[in-house]
Amino acid sequence: MAADEMPLLLDGAMSVDLNNVDDLFGDDVALSLPVRSQGKQLRQRLDELRSRGCGQAVAWSKSGTIACLTPDGLTLQLRFLRCRPDDGSWDLSEPTTCELVKGTPAIPLVHLEWGATSCPDLAVVDAVGKIALLSFPISLNHPYMTRKWDADAVDDVGAVVGCHWLAVAPSNQQKPYNVMYGPANKKGSSYHYESSFVHAGGPSHPHPSKSALFCVTMGGMLKMIWSQNNNRMEETTVELESVNASDELVTHAALASDKKFLMIAIATTSLKLKLLKLEIQWGGPGSSSDKNPMPQNARLNPALVETHLASTSWLHSGANEPESSQDGSMTELSHLQVLPSLMDNSAKSTIPPMIVTVRSRVPAEGSYQAAQSILDRWEAVEKRQNLHPAFDQLGNRRNSVSSELSNATRLRKLDPIVIDKAVIGFQAIQFGKVLVLTMSDGTVEYRDRFTFEELYAAEDLGRVMNLRQVGWAYTDDGPCHQVAFSPTLCSMMQLGDDGQVRWSKLHYQMGDIGNSMHEAHYAASIAGLAVTAASSMWYQSNYDDMLAIVQPFTSKKRFTQDWVSELIRILKIQVDYSEEMHHDALMRNAPLQACLSIMNSLGFRGDRRRRSFQSKFATLSLNVRNVVILITLASNTPMTVREKMSPLDEHEVVDALAGCAKWSLELLSWLADCLFELLNDDNFIQRLTPQRFVEMTAYLHERNDVALHLLLCSCSRSLLSALCRRIAHMEALSNKAIDFYRRQSAMADQTGTDKLPNPQLQQAYQKMQQATTSSLVNVTELEKLLNVLGSDARQAYQHTLPTMIKNGPNAPQGKQIDVAIKTTQIQFEVGMLLATSPPPAFLPVIRKLFDKDLPAFRAQTDPAKLFFAEFELVRAQDDRASLAARKAKGTYVDLFKRVELRSRTTGPQWRRCTRCASVMEDVFGSRPGFTFVLGQQRKCSCGGHWALLPKGRLVL
Repeated sequence: MAADEMPLLLDGAMSVDLNNVDDLFGDDVALSLPVRSQGKQLRQRLDELRSRGCGQAVAWSKSGTIACLTPDGLTLQLRFLRCRPDDGSWDLSEPTTCELVKGTPAIPLVHLEWGATSCPDLAVVDAVGKIALLSFPISLNHPYMTRKWDADAVDDVGAVVGCHWLAVAPSNQQKPYNVMYGPANKKGSSYHYESSFVHAGGPSHPHPSKSALFCVTMGGMLKMIWSQNNNRMEETTVELESVNASDELVTHAALASDKKFLMIAIATTSLKLKLLKLEIQWGGPGSSSDKNPMPQNARLNPALVETHLASTSWLHSGANEPESSQDGSMTELSHLQVLPSLMDNSAKSTIPPMIVTVRSRVPAEGSYQAAQSILDRWEAVEKRQNLHPAFDQLGNRRNSVSSELSNATRLRKLDPIVIDKAVIGFQAIQFGKVLVLTMSDGTVEYRDRFTFEELYAAEDLGRVMNLRQVGWAYTDDGPCHQVAFSPTLCSMMQLGDDGQVRWSKLHYQMGDIGNSMHEAHYAASIAGLAVTAASSMWYQSNYDDMLAIVQPFTSKKRFTQDWVSELIRILKIQVDYSEEMHHDALMRNAPLQACLSIMNSLGFRGDRRRRSFQSKFATLSLNVRNVVILITLASNTPMTVREKMSPLDEHEVVDALAGCAKWSLELLSWLADCLFELLNDDNFIQRLTPQRFVEMTAYLHERNDVALHLLLCSCSRSLLSALCRRIAHMEALSNKAIDFYRRQSAMADQTGTDKLPNPQLQQAYQKMQQATTSSLVNVTELEKLLNVLGSDARQAYQHTLPTMIKNGPNAPQGKQIDVAIKTTQIQFEVGMLLATSPPPAFLPVIRKLFDKDLPAFRAQTDPAKLFFAEFELVRAQDDRASLAARKAKGTYVDLFKRVELRSRTTGPQWRRCTRCASVMEDVFGSRPGFTFVLGQQRKCSCGGHWALLPKGRLVL
């Protein structure tokens, strides 16, 4: 055959069974293909993490401020989540540049660390270890400098490699425990909520509302920056004796509170891993706060006492080490954590402290290696040590040497944990019981503190602790270099390759959750949301991101009702005030305020749009509560400050109270007008029969008329009663003041003296008197109406509930009858709070109200004046005409002064609530009384936080 005719092997198609190719080699062979590179920026980020600790460029505070450093390290930017006032949707705000702290190209800003106080401080650290502290007492985006770094030394080894804020002392020192809510256990068709107590150990600042910042430098210096009792910032330093070699630098440090001490773990350039214990003696060397508690006003003189516990090498090579541990990129540390001792889940034994290190790698360009992280763990175990028996004999002869020595601590190496991803974040949650690992691909892992096994990875609708168990996941799993979680862990801010922050929030990824508690995923989601929100509400952390993630479900008929009712159950919130005659407990009920705030937010669709029934009910209740508290604070100054100031002697306070009085009387007038309108509405009156009573609430919902519910619900009825009393008090006060000024003016005319001092205060009282005496309703008679209604409600409960309970199925016996009666009454009150139908027992009460009490009250008013009143300050009228007129007018109501505002580029800036979009002028008090009263408005009436708007802007 000629050469040109010879067939080539590949000339024709060849059939190959690829499924049987492995048979050529006998066994299955895994073929490794090059992995897509995760980017130069990520490798640079890992290099930063390896070079030293403390490089967090994005951080989320307990109150909701998101602090972020620009990629060049020159600028600190502040953001927050906020509800848009035009449509009620949630979004990330525009950045506000903080002008108080700036980096330079030579010395950039490198680290952010938030404190845990109720008004959290932010530590801003630069590349050479200078530290500035910022405080955010009012606005999320407008801080004040509490510590400048001008006096900080610039040192080659002063860079900060470890940072830690002391935990805040428990409010009740006699019961130093934290409450942990959850899990929710499914029993039958409902969930039952567990709660447990975790000991709140560890050192704290002697002042219960303050903290202290600890920093470890590269040179082995420990700094404590703390606040003296006169609020002056001071600094105490100690050189860690365990790090004293000139050629041994600290690369990473971690601190954690453990019992009465701080545990400090440090890693050095010589591969040493050391564990130290630090005692803080606030009263000076040798002092003990346990034996002799320090007085609140005592001057602090803290001493830091360091004790070396144990050391080892953080780079091991042993039989249990993975092969990849000797890879060049895996011989460098990227994270260091120290976990304090903790009671195990049985609450019978204590798990010792643990040091955790992370070594991570990502594949280089064209590399066949996969991303991987190795978590090394060491337990700090104590071992009893004794002297040699020969010393006992010596001790017997000399009676001077004891064989008893203090326990020695050693670091016991545990098996490493290997994860086939690059870990970029590590933190503890649930009071140290759960660890959160964040990966470079944006995914998140939860691991058990005791076993390090992964948690919440599989669906579990029977025992819900985390929303991940019931089908929720973060929206964005894109590549990221850094992560900051929200206080609820329902959101995170990610920094990606472009250096910009992006908001990734939980969402339900399995379609629709359902519509009722009879559907498994709906009920489990409600339970998970209740467990998650309960801790934030109890510890007053920001939970705005939860309101954002549930917004898609607010159109469901029962969603808000189901979530809030479960929160009331898990937190055991008092909602029944039908027996309460005093209002102090109601005003101090912060969890109830939070429930109303959730109802307010979830039904808000924009400030020029109609609210839902529940939202309208909640926003009016919250505003009444806010006004009552303001008037109470101004009128009843605490004894401790009464000698120093009297708010009612300052015209700014009286002027604000006059606005509150005008708003209050307008609200009460609107309420009376709505009730009179129902009195004349045949469609409504016809529903006040046993046969049609179930139709009444639906009819009121259709009209969006909350007036009757405000009277029937004991919480809102008590708030209205308290408001009537405060208005009557202000009327008497203004009359007394005007009478005083009248007599003083007459006396001045007789004696020929000059004009009276402080004419502004006189004008303010005149304004108050004009507001209180020009009411369209008789406040005293309205309070009587409320009291009669409350009495009728109590009698209805007393007459009907015992019979209902005794005649029901599985009727209780003995003392259990009283418990069942109280439980049923609370259930009825919860229903009315959540705008459901009143109990059938209330039908006679409502009939009496509309047949007798309300007509008698109307006889003392002028319904015509009420009918034509505008109610511009209350803004409860939500028909189309009223909403259109309000939009055309373009004005807003100041939440504090209760006056109309119009946006302009001159005058004071505005604060805007990030949750409910309310506004107020950013006013400051130069006088003590006004400052004291204004302090109530550090938060919005809904409990949301303020953001400061640029002049002329309505949204940031």
